[in-house]
Amino acid sequence: MAYDTNNVFAKMLRGEIPCFKLYEDAHTLAFMDIMPQAEGHALVIPKEAATTLFELSDEAAQAVMRTVRRVGHAQKKALGAEGIVLMQLNGPAAGQSVPHFHVHVIPGSIVDLRRPHASVAGDIQQIQALGERIRAAIEA
Repeated sequence: MAYDTNNVFAKMLRGEIPCFKLYEDAHTLAFMDIMPQAEGHALVIPKEAATTLFELSDEAAQAVMRTVRRVGHAQKKALGAEGIVLMQLNGPAAGQSVPHFHVHVIPGSIVDLRRPHASVAGDIQQIQALGERIRAAIEA
């Protein structure tokens, strides 16, 4: 899967389409997944253009994992999550649906993943409300 500069995440990074932003720094962006597999499902992406982990620079990978940790800690605090599922897919054969490297940060347990990946749009108001709680925990 070649990197597509018009993929949905690249458009978010350029500010061309909105997202429910949780956290942003010079290297990463964290936001709520609008097709959540569980309540509080978030995504973390690098600002570097890379389709899979194997194309991502070491520096960007480190930055992504720092942000993943920040978001996961906030999910635990804000939502009372006892566990956090991290999921990262590489290539269409693995189920990757957006050709921009990303990590799913999902509060709960693997058994809580009620929906298949990227299959059903969530309730936008609920996603926003959960996102506000997580963002507040990041900022605290």
